[in-house]
Amino acid sequence: MTTLNLGILAHVDAGKTSLTERLLHTAGVIDEIGSVDGGSTQTDSLALERRRGITIKSAVVSFEVGGATVNLIDTPGHPDFIAEVERVLNVLDGAVLVVSAVEGVQAQTRVLMRTLQRLRIPTLIFVNKVDRSLADPAAVFGSIKGRLTPSVVAMGSVTGAGTRDAVAEPAHDLVDALTDVLAQHDDEVLAAYVDGRPLGPFELRKRLVAQVRETRVHPVFFGSAITGTGVDALVDGITELLPRADADPDGPVSGVVFKVERGPAGDKIAYVRMASGTVQVRDRVPLHQPAVAEPAAGKVTAISLFDRGAAVPASTLPAGRIGKLWGLTGVRIGDTIGSPAPDAPAHHFAPPTLETVVLPVRNGALGALHAALSQLTEQDPLIDLRQDDVRGEVSVSLYGEVQKEVVQETLATEYGIDVTFRETTTICVERPAGPGAAVEIISKAPNPFLASVGLRVEPGPLDSGVEFRLGVELGSMPMAFFTAVRETVAETLQQGLHGWRVTDCVVTMTHSGYYARQSHSHGTFDKSMSSTAGDFRNLTPLVLMAALAEAGTVVHEPMNRFTLELPADLLGPVTPVLARMRAVPRETTWRGSACVVEGEVPAAMVHVLQLQLPSLTRGEGVLESAFERYVPVTGPVPDRPRTDHNPLDREEYLLQVVRRTATGGRP
Repeated sequence: MTTLNLGILAHVDAGKTSLTERLLHTAGVIDEIGSVDGGSTQTDSLALERRRGITIKSAVVSFEVGGATVNLIDTPGHPDFIAEVERVLNVLDGAVLVVSAVEGVQAQTRVLMRTLQRLRIPTLIFVNKVDRSLADPAAVFGSIKGRLTPSVVAMGSVTGAGTRDAVAEPAHDLVDALTDVLAQHDDEVLAAYVDGRPLGPFELRKRLVAQVRETRVHPVFFGSAITGTGVDALVDGITELLPRADADPDGPVSGVVFKVERGPAGDKIAYVRMASGTVQVRDRVPLHQPAVAEPAAGKVTAISLFDRGAAVPASTLPAGRIGKLWGLTGVRIGDTIGSPAPDAPAHHFAPPTLETVVLPVRNGALGALHAALSQLTEQDPLIDLRQDDVRGEVSVSLYGEVQKEVVQETLATEYGIDVTFRETTTICVERPAGPGAAVEIISKAPNPFLASVGLRVEPGPLDSGVEFRLGVELGSMPMAFFTAVRETVAETLQQGLHGWRVTDCVVTMTHSGYYARQSHSHGTFDKSMSSTAGDFRNLTPLVLMAALAEAGTVVHEPMNRFTLELPADLLGPVTPVLARMRAVPRETTWRGSACVVEGEVPAAMVHVLQLQLPSLTRGEGVLESAFERYVPVTGPVPDRPRTDHNPLDREEYLLQVVRRTATGGRP
């Protein structure tokens, strides 16, 4: 039996969890369809999800259809939890993008579709809620074609749209529609049509399958997850059009960890999609972690596979399947099990643009709070826990206010820790303004470390992150010392000249030097005469920040694209308010008595605009926003408090390092 790993994605409230329930019911996995509002769905299993009626964590369920095992992954729709979606994208063979027949194409819908296309994930589109009042499937199809992709084909139509009696009917004659859309990417289809000998339904269908799997065409299905109309046609489309997992169970072991959770006993459970090979209970497997040179390892103590809606114990996890592994104590999200995965983009979506300080209500609870947040960071690394030992504070990164509320409620209900938050602030980034270089030579003042390090910093391409290069011979010193420099460069650039993460730069090591291992006459190791990795880890921040200071940095703030729908008669009064918030309208369109303004606004002002929107628009305004890009800060440059030993202050830095390493006899 083949396997299809299928993602269900959508803007919040488009009905993807309800569709998941309907698919499970259609496949005979469940006898009764659960309710999102009632908190009885299969995939929203967290108590917090049931109370709020939204998906917070991705969940996996399995069913069989058409000779295939479908591992269906339900993902969050709220933009505050986009990180969960990002991790799922790495394990999908295909996707269903759900669009509401009432609300139509929304901001998150466009973000998801662009990403699915960029990653070349074959995608079907399901227009849901055709039975809801004000549903307009035909208009939504036009919006999909105009705002998502022109390469779509309607696989059916709806009668009685907008009523409980709405029926989605499959198209009986798709020759013209398929010829039109397939000819855009297939010269043979076009030539046959021009020559007056159009291809027949069977051949067109075969070519449709090929183009869907090549992500050139996206079939659109219509229906209702609540009533079930149109879902059978969607299931047929999933079975026929989407590709199966391409995997070799006898090949080298290789899988990716896309989710980590803790069991009742506190043990780590890793969700893994196996790309190749087979993992068995008691196997010892390497864990290759991003940006870490040496792999960790772990012994698999238990395995479960997803089968007919539940995870069941198994002895093996074969290629193509998704399962859960126990025993890998050091595992992290993004790890590769077995053979290293090919290089992939670090992020499909933008990282969080907000952060806040988390404060325990009860005195003396800071240690417990840090431990709890560390466990939450295992499940969502983009929370990016920052410990400030100087001020005795911890801060976290966030996508939005809803995520902050969820973190607060999770800490209270699962860990018994009540917390408050400081005001949410915007996360900026720094980019080098030009080139800069610095070098410190071993045994040459003022360098107190037994290491030579020279570094050059230069601006890199936009959105390229940080690239580390060697400008010295690889054999000029032990590999462990190069690893120490590379890892310390990445760590140090988390806080630039103004305290923000430095990105889009190239760091080249220009000088290297060390003292080989020295011994006393009786053969014992003499640390005071021998270079260690610690020398390179301690010296690198001083050299790197000196080079960065010479280069200079420009602080950039995040900008969000926004869509604001409001009564047309209020556009005049609202426009100056947008201007005061530094929002830049790009396009304004009218829809009857309403108008829609699209443009850019600083991420720092989105929450402020949300709070003022009801009074500005008589309660009728609807605002949607998503990260767009970073732009240089205008006006005073914001500084972020440092949480390290501040290598920009050499005297203070060396004092802290000497104190920290005093037991070693020297810094």
